[in-house]
Amino acid sequence: MRDLSEFSLLQRSHIVGVLTDIDDTITSEGRLTAAAYSALEKLQSAGLRVIPVTGRPAGWCDHIARMWPVDAVVGENGAFWMRYDKHMQKLKTVFATPPRADRQLRLDALAAEILAAVPGCALASDQFCRVADLAIDFCEDVDPLPRSAVDAIVRHMQNAGMHAKVSSIHVNGWFGDYDKLTTTRQMLRQEFATSLDEDAQREQWVFVGDSPNDAPMFAYFGNSVGVANVLDFADRLDAAPTYITRDRAGAGFVQLAQALLEARA
Repeated sequence: MRDLSEFSLLQRSHIVGVLTDIDDTITSEGRLTAAAYSALEKLQSAGLRVIPVTGRPAGWCDHIARMWPVDAVVGENGAFWMRYDKHMQKLKTVFATPPRADRQLRLDALAAEILAAVPGCALASDQFCRVADLAIDFCEDVDPLPRSAVDAIVRHMQNAGMHAKVSSIHVNGWFGDYDKLTTTRQMLRQEFATSLDEDAQREQWVFVGDSPNDAPMFAYFGNSVGVANVLDFADRLDAAPTYITRDRAGAGFVQLAQALLEARA
């Protein structure tokens, strides 16, 4: 990981869009700061596409797509995307995989199994507004659990045939062949007529994140950025970002936004 200062002005001047995680990337200690929100707004006002790519639930993404200065949002680790049409004043939702009728029963059964097997964990407080995945909280609203407990949650999900990814606060599990990257690529093709198949096309986009579930995005985008707290997971990343900010969380996102806006000017 190279310091963000090595992200050259020429490279930054070619950027047309920003893909970003939310928790502990835009937010700081669970809160969206005025500075981070303003950075989103300034990026979009400067003509850049701004698209959060998050593990957060459908209920949150409905609000984000409608209310935040963003062009679309990918939610629940790639289960769907949402885009609000300001002219039609309608929200569009597209699922990566058609929902199975028995999915909720399977999720409920696995949740009960994990909660019984791993003391101290809990259903994520936002589980009630999820439509596709199971989120198990290991440090957001519960006392932080040791790494061994997080690994045990992952094993339970994988043994049940789920994909399991660790974020900075939750372990997310889902049934279906998708992730943040596959759905982001599909969304960009369908909504913005943008292909990321070639290196030159990928180099026009930045992805910024902070945790292991961002690794597919870090690997795919040459211009990937980790906010400084990505170092908390340095030994658990399947792929590391190219650049790293000096500041943690939302302050690091603001640092990246300022660098992109400088090049835009």
